[in-house]
Amino acid sequence: MPSVHFEHVTKRFGDTTVVQDFSLDVHDGELLVLVGGSGSGKSTILRMLAGLEDVTSGRIRIDERDVTDVPPGQRDVAMVFQDYGLYPHMTVRENLSLGLRIRKIPAPEIDRGVRWSAGVLGLDQLLDRKPKQLSGGQRQRVAMGRAMVREPAVFLFDEPLSNLDAALRAQMRIEIGSLQRRLKTTTVYVTHDQVEAMTLGDRIVVLADGRIQQIGRPIELYESPVNRFVAGFIGTPSMNFLNGMLHHEGGRTYFATDGARVMLRRNAGGEASGLPVTMGIRPEDLAMQTNADQDALRGKVVLVERLGGTSHIHFEVGQHRLLASVANQTLPEVGDDIAVHVPEARAHLFSADGAALTRA
Repeated sequence: MPSVHFEHVTKRFGDTTVVQDFSLDVHDGELLVLVGGSGSGKSTILRMLAGLEDVTSGRIRIDERDVTDVPPGQRDVAMVFQDYGLYPHMTVRENLSLGLRIRKIPAPEIDRGVRWSAGVLGLDQLLDRKPKQLSGGQRQRVAMGRAMVREPAVFLFDEPLSNLDAALRAQMRIEIGSLQRRLKTTTVYVTHDQVEAMTLGDRIVVLADGRIQQIGRPIELYESPVNRFVAGFIGTPSMNFLNGMLHHEGGRTYFATDGARVMLRRNAGGEASGLPVTMGIRPEDLAMQTNADQDALRGKVVLVERLGGTSHIHFEVGQHRLLASVANQTLPEVGDDIAVHVPEARAHLFSADGAALTRA
């Protein structure tokens, strides 16, 4: 399967720049996820790759072929949209075969392709049904199958699970991931859902305001975010942030905020010592303490969410609202005082402009 290359691609609509100097290599056979909030430019990037949007400047190559000015139908890509895009008057069989029939592929070859894709996607028994007789998940499988039968060089997915309920989204994530790994087709997948990104992507590209914030494997983005935006975007529940100052005492470095302090590793933050910083700590890294030491964060419980295997404890430390995700145990009640320990190896520090400092 071919690779995909974006070379300093910029897209403007009038005076508004929605994608700025975007350069990226999508590896052969990789499932790469573009993730970001509304207006981050992710869908525009996908549409430029598909040929549905013109490139203002820069080049796009599929393998070694420059496709920047090539019409969509000649790029050898297949796109799966959010709204399925099925023809309601056609059967599943007819929807699957439409692209091949338009290209005047011989009937026996069309039949083989339809049966193959239907078998892979579990649609064998649904070939004579029409879309209105299918569930949301089945319709999404048909949309995927219509792309598969073309055997494209590159698969493109534009938020394909947004219209499904939570349980079906989880099921379809598994199916899309296993299908891509079986076919090994180079795939670019766009989503605003970081859970989809973390569970599906071989690599993830985090976008904001049309610019790349960070590229890496899911665990790399989770463990070592390069800035506060990535830290807050990746991970569920979201990372806690506290504003404060760094102080040195007895050869150690402390983060101090709202009358509380957290001991960090030696020389944490380096040159940022004595300057305002933000500490980030993930909810799952916070541990409740019975006998709190002087370096615990102390606060007051404002909400307890009992979720089954884990519970979320919302508490306030001064002006900061924090969340601790803990295993079910003896839980505090609303209004109780609470003390939590911050493991020094798990804390993240960010400068005033949001850039990550030396890991705490």
